[in-house]
Amino acid sequence: MKIQNLIKIDENSRKPKYKQIVDSIIYNISNGNLKMDDKIPSINMFSEEFYLSRDTVEKAYNVLKERKIITSIRGKGYYVTRTKLISKVNILFLINKLSTYKMKIYNSFLNKMGSTSHIDLYIYHCDETLFLNLMEKNINAYDYFVIMPHFKTEELKHVSFTKSTEDVIKKIPKGKLLLLDNQKSNIDADIIYQDFENDIYNALNDGIIKISRYKKMFLAYPNNTLYPYPRRILHGFRKFCVENKLEFEIINEIFDDIILKKGDLFITIEESDLVNLVHRIREDEFELGKDIGVISYNDTPLKELLNITCISTDFKVMGETAADMILNRKKGKIKNPFNFIDRESV
Repeated sequence: MKIQNLIKIDENSRKPKYKQIVDSIIYNISNGNLKMDDKIPSINMFSEEFYLSRDTVEKAYNVLKERKIITSIRGKGYYVTRTKLISKVNILFLINKLSTYKMKIYNSFLNKMGSTSHIDLYIYHCDETLFLNLMEKNINAYDYFVIMPHFKTEELKHVSFTKSTEDVIKKIPKGKLLLLDNQKSNIDADIIYQDFENDIYNALNDGIIKISRYKKMFLAYPNNTLYPYPRRILHGFRKFCVENKLEFEIINEIFDDIILKKGDLFITIEESDLVNLVHRIREDEFELGKDIGVISYNDTPLKELLNITCISTDFKVMGETAADMILNRKKGKIKNPFNFIDRESV
């Protein structure tokens, strides 16, 4: 049967005609009418057959090429290249950096979605240009976009969005966008977020009985890092210390030769700072959790194994909630749980 007899274009439908072309070709692939390596009509032939503009057909073919459903071979034409996963929900999952806890979000999302979807993972390294390039190539290629928006300025400071990234995200059709981890936005989207300022403030208050045993608190907040952290963490830490009348200091990093005193309590964010601090505690023969306290930001399996007290959002829950919102078409803004995880280092 000719492909022209398989394609259905409804003149009375409110659905754009280019989307009708895309959906019709996908439908015929999923039910076996079109198979791998089958040739489909040229853009000119298609537009003439269905009395459509060349631009409409070209737009549909570009979407199919971006989703790697068809390919064009110079001098030969267009061919079907993918017959699997066509009927599944196609999701673009964009995260700002590769880390243990970011991957925990992704893996729990992947497990919850199960076999219902095809998910492509991209990492944009907090880089605006890389993010914009990825969006430009894929803006029409997916059914859903799951994005963790964290960017860096030229001065390596954290921003939730830049004007350019906000503008391109706003092009994603309503109902197809889910933002994770961050709520600072003028974008109309479903969101699962951390409240960085109040999360650290509330979590530390949950541990106040243990924390108050120490004489001075230090927050190792890295400046000028390739993956900057929200400054709202600083605001929440200061608020906690001031309200509880605790002596505190914010430092850039844990130096190899940092001077430790009995009664110090450190909050570390970077893994390297946690390692350096534990080394120094051992070298100076202090007792961890008694002489020197340690709280680490963002929990990982290794910190659990080492009995390091953490303040952390629940990354597994964030990924599962994101999947649940897509699977069950839920809408809204959801605050992700953030906890004081009491272990032996405080």
